Amino acid sequence: MRGVAALALQEIGGFSLLVAETAREVFRRRPEWRVLVGQLYHLGVLSVAISTVTALFTGMVLALQTSYSLAAYGAKFFVGDVVALSLVRELGPVLTALMVGGRVGAGITAEVGTMNVTEQVDAIRAMAASPVRKLVVPKVLAIVLMLPILVVLADFVGIMGGLIMAVTSLNQPAVFYMQHVIKAVSLQDIMSGLGKTVVFALIIAFIACYKGLTASGGADGVGRATTETVVASSLCVLISDFFLTKLFLAF
Repeated sequence: MRGVAALALQEIGGFSLLVAETAREVFRRRPEWRVLVGQLYHLGVLSVAISTVTALFTGMVLALQTSYSLAAYGAKFFVGDVVALSLVRELGPVLTALMVGGRVGAGITAEVGTMNVTEQVDAIRAMAASPVRKLVVPKVLAIVLMLPILVVLADFVGIMGGLIMAVTSLNQPAVFYMQHVIKAVSLQDIMSGLGKTVVFALIIAFIACYKGLTASGGADGVGRATTETVVASSLCVLISDFFLTKLFLAF
């Protein structure tokens, strides 16, 4: 037990040092814009497809399920309210973070981990450069900037998916559905959902980078680190979502 506790404390210490060093590098100098733009494309733009498809079918399934549940109470006309609030507050941010975390987190860990086990990270240090500035900072900034945008797009696509089912399966007019959506969603709902995405983005980025920088043991070690990244980031997103929801509901 003592060995496990010591290992956990070591992991927490190393992770905290990475966060602190990244924050120092962000505020010390301007980011390398050319590298940042490339990361925005690879980590953000290329994640549009998986996030929007997930949101589309989530909205469609949500509309179908709620319509049958609400029909028992004569309230199936409130499908738009349920779909919009569920997506904007919870499902949009959480599902997008899980999908992006699986794709982006695994990719970052594989990239950085491969560089670490092939001693490319040590080569960066030998040239008196900071691996954190070169490898971590652009990825953290890219995910923090792109995840809220992906969530906004996912929310819109998911609501449109609910609209498709409301019109085709429930025979609701599109205008009626959208009126309920607009009335149900407030600015506070939108801001709470977007506020979560910043925390989710930091969780995904730092876990992926840390696992990559600490990967060892060749290709097997990189594979294990990639798996650990996906599992850890998914669990941390779900756990943090609970506490963030309680925090936002308190205000």
